[in-house]
Amino acid sequence: MRINHRFSILLLAAAAFTTLGGCASTATQESTGQYMDDTAITAKVKAAIFNDPTLKSAEINVETFKGAVQLSGFVGSQADINRAVSVTQAVSGVRSVKNDMRLK
Repeated sequence: MRINHRFSILLLAAAAFTTLGGCASTATQESTGQYMDDTAITAKVKAAIFNDPTLKSAEINVETFKGAVQLSGFVGSQADINRAVSVTQAVSGVRSVKNDMRLK
C-alpha cells in the first residue's frame, strides 16, 4: 500500500513538472503569456496600419514573435514601406520591426 502511495505522489509530481515545462518559452517557442502579448501587439499594429489613410492595410501582413514584428506583402511605393515601418515602431510593445515588404 505504501509503495502505491509513493508511486502516486511521484506520478503527480512528474505531471506537474511536465505541465509547468510546457508553459515555458524557448528560443523558438513562446510561453502562453508571450503568445497573448504578441496577439495583442499584432492587433494594435494592424489597427494602426488600417487607421493610416495613406496605407492599404490589405496589402500588409503582420506577424509578431516575442515582440518582434514582421511586416510582409506587396506595396505600391517605398514611401508606403517607410510609413508602415514608422507606424509599427510607434505601437507600444513593439521591440523591433523586420521589413519583408516588397514593391509591386
